[in-house]
Amino acid sequence: MLIIIFSLIILLFSIAIHEVSHGQVAYYLGDPTAKYAGRLTLNPVKHLDPFGSIILPLFLVIIRSPFIIGWAKPVPINPYNFKNPKWDNIKVAIAGPGANFFIALFFGSLVRFFPLLSALLPLFSLIIGYNLLLAIFNLIPIPPLDGSHILFNLLPERAYQVKKFLRQYGTLLLLLFLFFGINLLDPLISFLYQLITGQAFILF
Repeated sequence: MLIIIFSLIILLFSIAIHEVSHGQVAYYLGDPTAKYAGRLTLNPVKHLDPFGSIILPLFLVIIRSPFIIGWAKPVPINPYNFKNPKWDNIKVAIAGPGANFFIALFFGSLVRFFPLLSALLPLFSLIIGYNLLLAIFNLIPIPPLDGSHILFNLLPERAYQVKKFLRQYGTLLLLLFLFFGINLLDPLISFLYQLITGQAFILF
């Protein structure tokens, strides 16, 4: 039970940092929309999505899922405030997963280079594992995940049918992936965890 509580707390704060990073980069690039909406805060409550932040994680706990995943309300972005909408949109999309990768790298470095902190390894493992999961998961090119924003800005105009299909069926595709494909991420997460920490993956 204690590990579930820690997992939910880590997940909520990691998601909050993820969303704030989107907003901060957008603000730096000239779009104050997230700031005016009060979303440049690490208070998780401001970022909660009823399904992605509450219902889905609790459902995964109830069914004893080996993983707990979720998402927050997207930070509002107005691309018309950007000087270079295409590339600035990509930068904003990358910012969230990038923040999660940075968190994983920071705590992974503590595990690797400060063995005296070994007593905190279970907690650090949760932080590293969940942030790697959030970073990689959000880079999947399915709406509304960040990977879809990157993909849509890189696709040529003639690929509008691909964009239309993904926008129309994105939610269904995402749910199918959550329940049938999420385990495909395990090898990559394990590899990155071991690369960062120098230790075998022990999160789940």
